[in-house]
Amino acid sequence: MFIYLSKKIAIPNNTHLKCVSWNKDQGFISCGGDDGLLRVLKLETQTDDAKLKGLAAPSNLSMNQTLEGHSGAVQVVTWNEQFEKLTTSDQNGLIIVWMLYKGAWYEEMINNRNKSVVRSMSWNADGQKICIVYEDGAVIVGSVDGNRIWGKELKGNQLAHVAWSPDSKILLFGMANGEVQIYDNQGNFIMKMAIVCLANATGAVSIAGIHWYAGTGGYIEPDCPCLAICFDNGRCQIMRYENDENPVCIDTLMNVVSIQWNHCGSVLAVAGSLRASNLEKEFNVVQFYTPFGEHLRTLKVPGKQMTGIAWEGGGLRIGLAVDSYLYFANIRPDYKWGYCCSTVVYAYTKPERQEYCVVFWDTKNNEKFVKYVKSLMSVTTSGDFCILASKAEDTQPQYVLILCNSIGTPLDSKYIDIEPLFVTMTKTHVIAASKEAFYLWQYRVAKKLTALEINQVMRTKKEGRERVFHIDSSPSGTNDTGPDFAKAFTATRDYICCVTVTDKTLIVGRESGTIHRYSLPNVALIQKYTLNNRAYYLSLNCNSSRLAIIDIAGVLTLLDLEVPTSSDDIKGNQAAAGDASKFERKDVWDMKWANDNPDLFAMMEKTRMYVFRNLDPEEPIQTSGYICNFEDLEIKSVLLDEIMRDPERPNKDNLINFEIRSLRDSRALIEKVGIEDASQFIEDNPHPRLWRLLAEAALQKLDLKTAEKAFVRCKDYQGIELVKRLGNLQSEHMQQAEVAAYFGSFEEAERMYLAMDRRDLAINLRIQLGDWFRVLQLLKTGSGDCDDALLEQAYNAVGDYFADRQKWVNAVQYYLQGRNQERLAECYYMLEDYDGLERLTTELPDNHKLLPEIGQMFATVGMCEQAVKAYLKCNQPKDAVDTCVNLNQWNKAVELTRTHNMKEIKSLLSKYASHLLEKNKTLEAVELYRKAHHFLDAAKLMFKIADEEAEKRTRPLRVKKLYVLAARLVENYHEKVKTSQQSKAKGKKSEATYALAGLLEEDATSSDSRMVDNAWRGAEAYHFFLLVQRQLYEGYMENAMRTALHLREYEDIIPVVEIYSLLALCSAANRAFGICSQAFIKLESLENLDPQQQQLYEDLALEIFTRHAPKNNRTLELDQSSEGVEGKVPMCIVTGLPIQEYQFWMCSVCKHCAAEHEIRKYNFCPLCHSPVA
Repeated sequence: MFIYLSKKIAIPNNTHLKCVSWNKDQGFISCGGDDGLLRVLKLETQTDDAKLKGLAAPSNLSMNQTLEGHSGAVQVVTWNEQFEKLTTSDQNGLIIVWMLYKGAWYEEMINNRNKSVVRSMSWNADGQKICIVYEDGAVIVGSVDGNRIWGKELKGNQLAHVAWSPDSKILLFGMANGEVQIYDNQGNFIMKMAIVCLANATGAVSIAGIHWYAGTGGYIEPDCPCLAICFDNGRCQIMRYENDENPVCIDTLMNVVSIQWNHCGSVLAVAGSLRASNLEKEFNVVQFYTPFGEHLRTLKVPGKQMTGIAWEGGGLRIGLAVDSYLYFANIRPDYKWGYCCSTVVYAYTKPERQEYCVVFWDTKNNEKFVKYVKSLMSVTTSGDFCILASKAEDTQPQYVLILCNSIGTPLDSKYIDIEPLFVTMTKTHVIAASKEAFYLWQYRVAKKLTALEINQVMRTKKEGRERVFHIDSSPSGTNDTGPDFAKAFTATRDYICCVTVTDKTLIVGRESGTIHRYSLPNVALIQKYTLNNRAYYLSLNCNSSRLAIIDIAGVLTLLDLEVPTSSDDIKGNQAAAGDASKFERKDVWDMKWANDNPDLFAMMEKTRMYVFRNLDPEEPIQTSGYICNFEDLEIKSVLLDEIMRDPERPNKDNLINFEIRSLRDSRALIEKVGIEDASQFIEDNPHPRLWRLLAEAALQKLDLKTAEKAFVRCKDYQGIELVKRLGNLQSEHMQQAEVAAYFGSFEEAERMYLAMDRRDLAINLRIQLGDWFRVLQLLKTGSGDCDDALLEQAYNAVGDYFADRQKWVNAVQYYLQGRNQERLAECYYMLEDYDGLERLTTELPDNHKLLPEIGQMFATVGMCEQAVKAYLKCNQPKDAVDTCVNLNQWNKAVELTRTHNMKEIKSLLSKYASHLLEKNKTLEAVELYRKAHHFLDAAKLMFKIADEEAEKRTRPLRVKKLYVLAARLVENYHEKVKTSQQSKAKGKKSEATYALAGLLEEDATSSDSRMVDNAWRGAEAYHFFLLVQRQLYEGYMENAMRTALHLREYEDIIPVVEIYSLLALCSAANRAFGICSQAFIKLESLENLDPQQQQLYEDLALEIFTRHAPKNNRTLELDQSSEGVEGKVPMCIVTGLPIQEYQFWMCSVCKHCAAEHEIRKYNFCPLCHSPVA
């Protein structure tokens, strides 16, 4: 930072000031002094010039009011910013609270204790409470509306100071004897504070000031010291919290009168007096420190006795009360900022976040990119890149350098062990220096490389080279080992204090005033120079021939590094370039060399900017901006003070461009005198920017010869081409139109073309600009026909414009006119206009390349039919089938595979079926196979389900239905085989032949012959099982018994216990105890019965057969064999009896028989439930 005195206000009647306070929010300054003096002042900037902002603008007193009410000397003044109140107290103990009413201050409240004098008053952070301490030990805490909250007498203590903690939970009381005591906000004593900084200090001490920064502007790093306590002997301690055991200690060696933090807690100002070593006389100084105790600056102040100090709210000015004067000093803070690639990078703190907020503000497009960095130390920029240096988050002291591009994207980073206090960079190297050593990183960034270059890069070290050098070593440039940080920590007596670098030279400044010059890139120490003062800022010009040095007192001097060789040269050169050794400017806080001229530089002196050419200054410009860039005779400057007031919304008004005199003069010459004279002047003061200015002026006047010469001088190839093209044009109007287009006056150029009736040229101009709306207008407005192809191109380009902005409805209208079916399909899809998409499908010719895409679009939204239509139209049945499969339209899929004779349906089906079975959806799988006409697979699954159900002993009717369904599927399979044989066989063959061929094929294909041959067996078993029960309940015992006897053939399907239990029951009911006996014998002999069950059967048998002999009561007409001569006699499915007649009915589906007189009662087959013909 840099500080200089800027203003002095005298208090009338030479009244001495005792105290001063500056309201941070509203900007009022109050000062109190002898004889009841109390004044409120306000400095405001009044200027009409928009460029004059901040400190550069002239400031006048907009308020200067004397407040009458005190009789004795006013000793304490303090502001309550939140409620706009001023609290003051005098030597008689009178306290007055003042309020602002209609632009003037009036008394609001008065309080006088009459016992003692007020030593200190402090408002808490939110302005709700005030704590007042009296010399006799009385403490009063009151509210903002004047009510007393509590009071307390601290017996035996003389109070001198009071301070609130930021959270208002703690009060610190400073005693007259130098003690600091900690109380809670209710007045209960907690503990005494340990005062570490007074170790081995002698004599009586008193407290000069206590200030606890409340964190309103954020903290410069997490856990930052913020409570400062300073004693009159110059000892000071800065603590993180009230019982911090190792605070930062400073010995300022001053007699301190007052201390205060700035608005964001980054600088502590300590005011008092210093005794010069050789003089008896004391002089006033303000010392500035960081929260970590590092000394920043010293400001000498004239006058005898300084009594108070106050910071302005923005931290850019400080007010000092000295004797009967108020002095103001301007502060130029060291912002963390940089400028790269037309982007301003700046960092600031927010109260709610611990990290620094780093903003990358692209000034061209007015866009900003934000990045948060913890413990940021510095921002350095060069070319298109930026280095952010910060502390690493680990516990050990490590630091990180992050290389970012101009929008804040990290490209590379390096962890280093030395603290990067000073960082500088070029387009290829980053140099970071601690106090003892410097580190060099040759960084690489990805750019478009040719194959050859890529190979070279791969051969060299991938990350780029890193090296570390100690400041006391003398590197010769030969050794190239990796970075050895161990040697970087060797102590040195003479610390590094600044660095700067160009492509070929590195300069390192040391605190003694010595300057080291190293060559780059191989780092060899070339020379040492000695200065009188310690350098604070160094800068090399563009050809590394001259070094600019600003020392800590703000004096700018120059040093020639390249000494001219011969004596003639010296005379000539010094005449041209001026004598650098005699150059000196005071109060300089910023400077920048021109990027393109080694003799040009700009510097900031107080609130003026000077431009020097050959050490001659031009007339100064009033500004307080920081210089970003100086090239092409233009200086870009940024008003960082203004930006930091509202850092979240940077404004383009805070970026100012200044033209230097030669550019302004050349422009004036061209405008007022003429091109010839201007050309001569530029010849004498050549610069590419001036030649370009001349070329452009010559073009406007169509002086092609001068224009060409000027373009050649500023090496503008496009300009030369333009001049040639203009030379080939006959018409002067055409030339003027081309020049207008070159200068960007496109409306003007178009008007000229249309006036010459060259609509084609106007259209071409608009096409080059990509302004297709205007192209359409021009195409439509012209008389005669226009080029259809061009019109379509224009419609499509406008459609693209809307589509890019996702305005699909507008895009559709233009694509329709431009007949752009590809983009139309996309728009319909985006709009979910599937009718439009369907229309498009019908309009497109067969096999159009867009159809598969449309099919895909329909498929993604589940519109199977439309998707299939699109795929079939472009002859892609496979994709159609896949779509059907994905959308579970299996019947459609099978139908398609059939119509298109595709083979792979089998694999698809098995895939899907296995997927269904995995999910335990067996019935869905059966349905799938049935739809796909894979009846055998369906039947297999169906039989499996029926068997499972039968095992569960569920309702027999349900089991019968399942077996019937399975059997029907097998019948379907037979039917299918037969028809497929019919379609295969050609010529007239008999039905029998088909059937035979079908059976043979069945034999060949079916592995599961039991299932195919005896398909109805399960259904029969359960049919007769149900029939027996029905007959039994209806009382047809004979028939029931006979059916039960027939049921014995199905022991493999129905459990044996069930069959014989039923038989025993029926035969007993039918009094056929012989059969009943046989049934019991079978039951008792079953192996899978447990003994208990067998015992029960035996007991039951005993009970029955003791009463009835095991004989059939009447001779049963049982045909011992149901086998006739012609084989098996068919069983009637209605009665369960063998059919004796020769004529009987047979079901067309299940091929089972029934007696004709029995079946007449039925409409459906009792077994398979198909209609009776």
